[in-house]
Amino acid sequence: MNSILNFDDAHIERIDKETEEVLAKETIEFLKEPIDYFKKHKNEFLYVESKSFDKVRTDAVSFEVDDAFGTYDVMLGLKLQKKHASKIKEQLGKQLETEEAQFDLIFNGEDGLWDLNFTFNHVTGFKEDMTIGAAYGLIFSFLHELVAAIAEYSE
Repeated sequence: MNSILNFDDAHIERIDKETEEVLAKETIEFLKEPIDYFKKHKNEFLYVESKSFDKVRTDAVSFEVDDAFGTYDVMLGLKLQKKHASKIKEQLGKQLETEEAQFDLIFNGEDGLWDLNFTFNHVTGFKEDMTIGAAYGLIFSFLHELVAAIAEYSE
């Protein structure tokens, strides 16, 4: 797992997709499960909140399997200014290994965050047999690269 990603303070919940009811509060031990846990439990998503995510301009990251396509999806709120829309989209297009856009990016004026959803299967380094913890490490690295590119563009 990424060395700057520390889950000691993490708040981890498995949540029912339909009702958004918390099914269980998990310990960091749950992160040792393989990601295909969510293929077997398609009605659930994982919500992880950690101070480590501050470094990549978000508070929490959710992870699930898409019901229709069977792909792994990542959902989060990105704390970047609205004026960076085109650069964020351009950078996401570069970072995701696919010809077609595999992300949704919508600015939420109420909370001033970008609602970002992307297909994890297209992130460089993705492996079907990785653990949830390794997946979160890769998501963190992906977001770190995205935020660094936007910061460089802003200077």
